[in-house]
Amino acid sequence: MTKSLEGKVAVLTGASRNIGKAVAVELVSRGAKVVIGDILDKQGEETVQELNNSAGSKVAAYIHTDVTKYDDNVALFKLAEKEFGGVDIAFLNAGIGTNANTMFMPLDDKLDERMLDINTTAVVKGTKVAMLHMAKRGGGAIVNTASVAGFLASPSVGIYAASKHGVVGWTRSCGIFKEVCNVRVNALCPYWVSTDLKTDLANKTNNDPFDTMVSSAPTTDMETVVEAVMRMIEDESLNSTTLLALPGNVIRAQEPIPPYPEILSEEYLSTVKKYQAESIAFYKQQLADALKRYGL
Repeated sequence: MTKSLEGKVAVLTGASRNIGKAVAVELVSRGAKVVIGDILDKQGEETVQELNNSAGSKVAAYIHTDVTKYDDNVALFKLAEKEFGGVDIAFLNAGIGTNANTMFMPLDDKLDERMLDINTTAVVKGTKVAMLHMAKRGGGAIVNTASVAGFLASPSVGIYAASKHGVVGWTRSCGIFKEVCNVRVNALCPYWVSTDLKTDLANKTNNDPFDTMVSSAPTTDMETVVEAVMRMIEDESLNSTTLLALPGNVIRAQEPIPPYPEILSEEYLSTVKKYQAESIAFYKQQLADALKRYGL
């Protein structure tokens, strides 16, 4: 295989197993170095050891990372700089699916906040930290893990769907930063994949009919998911894209809804164009201030 990512450094969250691990293996096979952040320390350290042993040299490192905490995200990216010199790629993949059918569960703050904190807010935090490190290096690519559930709805996974809708909205809001600091942000949106997350989402304890539907649903091959991630990393034309990974080895973009015709007056469109042009300069100044504040 061509070492298309030779010299690149990737940070991955939730990469001790499943999709994240498969992407880490592929990144290393294409020449990249990887730094994995996870809370599954034993599995994470074993994954890194496998990668290093297979390569015959140090190509991977691990650090315990609670993605909901800024300090842990900062430590993760700083480790990548310390070990391998910088960060070019981020795959923000950590996520959970437990207790997704929440409507009539106990009124417990932590129960609902955990799903949103890990699946959505952690992606926001990881993107912000990654953006600074990549801007310092001259650019990069961020891939956020969303889901087909970011476009669909089901009462059985209501809060999970809400969390992934949030990732889709966040990713689509980041398109301008390619012009600001040469960092592209895209989102992976797979259908069901045979991983632990699918098991978590299928509630097997309360006779939820959703379980029967899930067990008969077609699945996306892991190879398709990995190829979709690689496409977003390597194809520089992809930016602010939500890329579906579907059964049958189908990879395609899910386009946003078009602007509402009711708001498309000539006067308003002129204002929007002015806003877009002025925003680039505005964010460049904000970036400079943030890099200084962050010490980069």
